[in-house]
Amino acid sequence: MKYIRDIIVTAITAIVIFAVLQISIGGFKVYGQCMVPNVQHGDYLMLNKIAYYFEEPMRGDVIVFQSPRDPQTNLLKRIVGIPGESIEITHGTVYINGTALGEPYIAEPPRYTYPKEIVPRNSYFVLGDNRNNSADSHTGFTVPKENIIGKAWFNYWPPPEWGLVKHITFEQALGKN
Repeated sequence: MKYIRDIIVTAITAIVIFAVLQISIGGFKVYGQCMVPNVQHGDYLMLNKIAYYFEEPMRGDVIVFQSPRDPQTNLLKRIVGIPGESIEITHGTVYINGTALGEPYIAEPPRYTYPKEIVPRNSYFVLGDNRNNSADSHTGFTVPKENIIGKAWFNYWPPPEWGLVKHITFEQALGKN
């Protein structure tokens, strides 16, 4: 009888652990060059799918989200603008509320302009780190919060790329740190 009870407890424990992991952690395979030099085509990332239940998405976070243009497609980008901020891109620089954004993590400065616009409530302005090779918010969309699947957390494949995904802080982004 004790043997059967131990099997049942073990099975229930395994099911609970599996369910918690499925809800809280996810995987994402990177397609394309939009996040070079920080994330490469073919990399596999582990996502924290519950991060934004406990905190708001922040500038500098690398996120996976459901494309507002194609619900069948998930994308990987970096949050640059948060709700209520003005965004403008001119002369190779991104401006947040009129302040130049420091971006040491990008492949090269953007070779395009984007007129000053306010990020809508509950939405985020996202850009790829490979600014000139990324279909992102500069092409005319913002990401509603409900479209965010998770925060990129860890690069687990291939082995030479193992490590935490490089997020930046608010202060780093605005050159205050």
